[in-house]
Amino acid sequence: MRAWVLVLALSVPASASIPAAASANGNAGATAIVGAGTYRAPSPVDAKPVDVASFRLDRELVTNGDYLAFVSAHPEWQRGRIARVFADEGYLAKWKSASELGEAMDDKQPVVEVSWFSARAYCAARGMRLATTAEWEIAAAASDTRADGNADPTWRTHLLALYSAPSPAELPRVGGAPNFWGIRDLHGIVWEWVLDFSSTAAVDCGSSSGGGAAAADFPAFERAAMRSALHGDTTTPNLGFRCAQDLPKDAS
Repeated sequence: MRAWVLVLALSVPASASIPAAASANGNAGATAIVGAGTYRAPSPVDAKPVDVASFRLDRELVTNGDYLAFVSAHPEWQRGRIARVFADEGYLAKWKSASELGEAMDDKQPVVEVSWFSARAYCAARGMRLATTAEWEIAAAASDTRADGNADPTWRTHLLALYSAPSPAELPRVGGAPNFWGIRDLHGIVWEWVLDFSSTAAVDCGSSSGGGAAAADFPAFERAAMRSALHGDTTTPNLGFRCAQDLPKDAS
């Protein structure tokens, strides 16, 4: 068992909030409400549907500028100071220093090379959390005009094109076209951390796509396969995140 599993239940240090004025693009607090829905995992075939209540989700990915503000307020999460159990050696590797972005980096690009632990700590500093797999997938199922774009062949063709393209050498700035919920860049820029990534069963995209609740949704299988390969300390150049939040129980 990897060491990170032993600390999943620990309270991630996040004693101070993120200074709002330090956020490069005002992303902190810019959320949208995603309506309730039901998520059906693409595999296995007998996976039970998961009912999801309405929740808030960041309209945009967390950016380099946002994350720089976070590590400035929380130096324990800076490169070189973070505990090794919380991130591998690739953590913020392209930054110029522990408190400076790389020369070729833009503060409005999505932050990458962050671990699940550090992403969770960032969200906690905002009084939020990572979205669950079911929540993220419901938000990402929306096209620009429908809450559920799965029945829209044009939208599905567009998604297949995005997931078939290689990751861009230079990440674009956040701020793509909003979907039905007003959320941007859920597809085509970076993968995203979810709270329960480790609950995803291993998926073979080639052999599994012939059955299951979403047999025609190759991007969903690809996301499931990616999550199944992650560990809590994993960092990669194309893995970022955004934050989520429960709605008050009395909210409509």
